[in-house]
Amino acid sequence: MRGSARVILAALLLAGLSCVAAVPAAAQDGSGAFYHAAADRDGHYVVPGLTWARAGSMRLQAGFDGRVDGPVDAQPLHWRPPGAAHGWLIVATARNTVAALDTITGREIWRRTLGAPVAAATLPCGDIDPVGITGTPVIDAAAGRVYLDALVDRQGQAAHLLFGLALRTGEVLPGWPLDIAVALGARGMAFDPAVQEQRGALALLDGRLYVPFGGYFGDCGAYHGWVVGITLPLPAVFGAWATHARKGGIWAPGGIASDGHALFAATGNTAGAAQWGGGEAVLRLPPDLRWQADAAGFFAPTDWAALDAHDLDLGGTAPLPLDLPDASQPLPLLLALGKDGNAYLIDRLHPGGIAAPLARAHVADSSLITAPAAWREGRELMVALQARRGLCPSGAPADGVLALRITPGTPPAIRPAWCAPFAGRGAPIVTTATAGADPIVWVVGAEGDLQLHGFRGDTGAPVFGGGGAAERMAGLHRFATVLAAEGRLYVAGDGRIYAFGMAAAP
Repeated sequence: MRGSARVILAALLLAGLSCVAAVPAAAQDGSGAFYHAAADRDGHYVVPGLTWARAGSMRLQAGFDGRVDGPVDAQPLHWRPPGAAHGWLIVATARNTVAALDTITGREIWRRTLGAPVAAATLPCGDIDPVGITGTPVIDAAAGRVYLDALVDRQGQAAHLLFGLALRTGEVLPGWPLDIAVALGARGMAFDPAVQEQRGALALLDGRLYVPFGGYFGDCGAYHGWVVGITLPLPAVFGAWATHARKGGIWAPGGIASDGHALFAATGNTAGAAQWGGGEAVLRLPPDLRWQADAAGFFAPTDWAALDAHDLDLGGTAPLPLDLPDASQPLPLLLALGKDGNAYLIDRLHPGGIAAPLARAHVADSSLITAPAAWREGRELMVALQARRGLCPSGAPADGVLALRITPGTPPAIRPAWCAPFAGRGAPIVTTATAGADPIVWVVGAEGDLQLHGFRGDTGAPVFGGGGAAERMAGLHRFATVLAAEGRLYVAGDGRIYAFGMAAAP
């Protein structure tokens, strides 16, 4: 892209940008306060004692109550009150109910209902009913608060309301909720709650809150991909980024990832874009959201227009920040997974604009719509993802977990490491007994066999294969994932949280 065209593109994209000053940073706790364990969404949990040998002793805990009010699309989070012997699960449901459950007994500690959810029949499209809280909240452990977005029916009108709750009591904090459409409208930015879905996980960085938005299943209406920035502790919009072209939603369950310095999000297909308008891209956003449309601000494949035309979103998965071990210093990368079946490695500090990535590999003959998990194996990185028709090391396609191996080099290389079959659409995590010992990839058969599965991270050999009908879980929604906390694994289904625990060590 040359001179005048680049200037015109920058002007078009910056038209959707609005920002104000920053606020002081707040401490963050990555033990279970974020979707997939931490701000980078790597899905890596350290569970002492959970080795390959002991994984087979995992059992569904019959004495764990775990009842909640309604279907659960968001991942539960974990918080331990200061001085407490064990923690709480924070669970948000599609009925706009948030509850705290005891991690040992599953007993409800508090419950808060935040307003009536919106019936799917009143929306122009979608595949979730009712629509309430669908994106995973985020916990500010140091402040004792949890933040979330709820779609609320206000006298027949849908409203995206952003809430801050006190973790100890569930009380709505002073100054909250914030109506997203009203707050953006006051800044001259149009936002239609009826066509904007909040599916991606929320993020915290430098004491500020970030909320992604996309569209509903069916791609109806003139929605856009959004990242909205909110000041804390009192809520106000300080900035926002939006796709210039229509659509281009940020809808992956992982939402917004961060490496502690910048924010990263992936967008889906735009509509009617003669020039690139923000879709089919991996964005690198500064914390103040003063984004620049240049090679340091985004990556989009050179065939972005073809991806647009065939609905092959790059945004079905949140970007995954990775530090690839190298001889001198770690190489900062981003891994993006597309509905075109490709895995892309991108320079995290300078994504490149509309250009070729550092590396690309075709790893599946079907869409990649998942949240991956990553861990280190020597000087290489391993990434596990749920794939249909994933291309195994043999070259044959298979459904289940596909593990990729990323090795240093110029350029770095991506290749399949192993495949492991299971039936379902869950998003994997990985546990290790220490920082790197005995990696186990855990995944649930959401909308499939409804069981929990565990595979060795080095070979893909099964270490836990479910316990048959007795350990089948009801109502696991697509993209369901696992939370590891306090030596247990937790899975959310319709109206219930399930807990798996190890047998006592001999």
